[in-house]
Amino acid sequence: MIEVALLHNQGWPQGDWEMIAQRAVAAAISHSPYAAFANDATLYEIAVKLTSDEEVHGLNRAYRDKDKPTNVLSFPMVQDDLLQATANTDDGEVLLGDIVLAEGVCAAEAADKGISMVDHATHLIVHGTFHLLGYDHMNDAEAEAMEALEVSALASLGLADPYGDRDDIK
Repeated sequence: MIEVALLHNQGWPQGDWEMIAQRAVAAAISHSPYAAFANDATLYEIAVKLTSDEEVHGLNRAYRDKDKPTNVLSFPMVQDDLLQATANTDDGEVLLGDIVLAEGVCAAEAADKGISMVDHATHLIVHGTFHLLGYDHMNDAEAEAMEALEVSALASLGLADPYGDRDDIK
């Protein structure tokens, strides 16, 4: 079973952010090799924090040595090579990790893309969930695999391909 805890700071627009986060996390997990987590007796927990650019800037500086805000940060709590064994937990609960979104960066990117902030935040939560599941985009092959999963998860939510503006070079 999946549980999403939402922490919502002021500054974010009105909306049912708890439901948005739940749907985004569920879509990502259902389009991953870990789809069974949704029906497993083990409780898989993810925390999603919607916060300020300033807080994300501080986290980005402290944990990634990047002195600027970014749209989303993910903090996995389970090593990707141990994800398959998480059902063997002693207490029946697994904290997969935290996802943190920056309000100003998210709003600016949504405006640049001509999409709603809800749609962009949904994409960022899906993206962050895949990071918690061990996916990354450090090289082209990893990026393509992760993006394909994101596109599939977002399509299941009725959202367009966020990478559709790219030129496919083969």
